[in-house]
Amino acid sequence: MQSPLFAFNEVQTQERWSLQNEQMLRVLLQGHDDVLARKGTMVAYQGMVEFDAEYRSESQVRAHAYTGEGLDLMRCHGQGTVYFANLAQHVHIMEVDSEGLTVDSNYVLAMDSSLHHEVVAVDSLYGISGSGKYQLNITGHGKVALMTSGAPLMMQVTPDKYVSCDADAIVAWSTGLRVQMQAQTHSSGVWRRRGSTGEGWEISFMGSGYALVQPSELLPPQNAMTGHGLAAQFGMGMQGARGQNPGNVWS
Repeated sequence: MQSPLFAFNEVQTQERWSLQNEQMLRVLLQGHDDVLARKGTMVAYQGMVEFDAEYRSESQVRAHAYTGEGLDLMRCHGQGTVYFANLAQHVHIMEVDSEGLTVDSNYVLAMDSSLHHEVVAVDSLYGISGSGKYQLNITGHGKVALMTSGAPLMMQVTPDKYVSCDADAIVAWSTGLRVQMQAQTHSSGVWRRRGSTGEGWEISFMGSGYALVQPSELLPPQNAMTGHGLAAQFGMGMQGARGQNPGNVWS
């Protein structure tokens, strides 16, 4: 059998966390190092690997119900190699250290089981709901795999150079940064957009650290339900990205 497809053979590496390609994560399990992954994102595996639903405490369940943030995870354990992917999004591996990482839970693909995560509130002058008000704070030491819609931009924040990002485009940032969410407006009518620019809410970062931005202001259609007809086939209406993600600021 011959085909150009054989150019996409399995990547051979002894690294525990690696990328099979830009859109697929490869994790090596050795029996003592469980991985937590978003439910339903396993696309293939080799060896003796088991998948179990991860327990969520009552406080985590309440936080998810109230804020919409939180991770619905599965625990992957055993010996073998597991491949994860989600909606062909770009995958990026990050090392979490004492600095910590704050991230929108919609963009988390997998993480080391040694990491701790909890829902935190992001400062908002106007207390609006939607993207940016609540996020996930990941602490400890280990690796986490993030997803973006396309190739992202990593912006450095310094004390003399603060950064502002669209609330629907920001993916993650250093936990130590000072954060403020505000309307993109100079008028008293904070509940409407500034003129006809099409820009809405923004998050400003101050201090020392990094902010990760993706080239999209829409979340992927996570957990989209299969429908019927043209709407389901082409992702329109309630089958589209906006219909499946009512938490976006401008959905």
